[in-house]
Amino acid sequence: MSRTIAYSPAYTLVPTYECFNRCTYCNFRTNPEQSPWLTLAAAQKQLQGLQGKGVIEILILSGEVHPLSPRRKAWFERIYDLCELALSFGFLPHTNAGPLSFEEMAKLKEVNVSMGLMLEQLTPILLQSVHRHAPSKVPSLRLQQLRWAGELRIPFTTGLLLGIGESEGDWQETLAAIAQIQTDYGNIQEVILQPHSAGSQQGWKGASFNTEKMPEVVAIAKSILPSEITLQIPPNLITEPQILLACLAAGARDLGGIGPRDEVNPDYDHLQDRALEALLAVDGWQLRQRLPVYPQYDSWLSPRLQVAVQQWRSTNGDGGKQKLW
Repeated sequence: MSRTIAYSPAYTLVPTYECFNRCTYCNFRTNPEQSPWLTLAAAQKQLQGLQGKGVIEILILSGEVHPLSPRRKAWFERIYDLCELALSFGFLPHTNAGPLSFEEMAKLKEVNVSMGLMLEQLTPILLQSVHRHAPSKVPSLRLQQLRWAGELRIPFTTGLLLGIGESEGDWQETLAAIAQIQTDYGNIQEVILQPHSAGSQQGWKGASFNTEKMPEVVAIAKSILPSEITLQIPPNLITEPQILLACLAAGARDLGGIGPRDEVNPDYDHLQDRALEALLAVDGWQLRQRLPVYPQYDSWLSPRLQVAVQQWRSTNGDGGKQKLW
């Protein structure tokens, strides 16, 4: 069995924190039109500062402008332009900006090596509680995104948010739906298992998910999902080393994008490379870097993106000890 655990050296650009959804557990959003949008000039300055720092992935993570808003077109164009800018600096973009139209997804495929959207949970009961004021959290709408990504041959990341009012049976239902989409389209490269972690900005009084259950969740996911899907866990949200190591023993093999700040969970700092390496070494695991697109999906990319990816794949990572994949 391989004893390697992957992560993506990443940096997050936030086009805007404004969002028309009001998920009660959110620590990210601001009200519509109350958050300045990231300018291209400001993004260029940030990207210039990242050169030579080991960053590979640029995560474009945005709050959502309503699909019927007159500002939607400008919002989408800003996301597209940020991806273009990241590519021009040699980075690999991955966008997560909420549900998009089929046409928007097709357009972003031009400038993203992969994309993502959390399913969170499929149970409709959450529309009466934490998602009561979150129109884009309708389960059928989010499932449609995964199918469209499959039709468009977009390598995709999705996942579950744990501890927001769902049951263990709901985990199984959501995982089974992801497994079916993988069977139909083969486009799901990663599934994130993310414990709700209470933050200082959320309105909901719900407690953090009990991370002692995380190894059990990993085992359930491993038993339901096709073996080619990589299970990802966020190490900054699983702060007990023994629980993190137990998750790896249960089948998790990826730690996600790791950068200076977790924008979704700003109260929880990321461990950086050396600290993670030392923690994993306790049980004989080796940390390695990866790209935001897995090798089996390279052929799905446009020739332009394939060239950008191959430049990274031919570069030695991890201090020259192994190649990035």
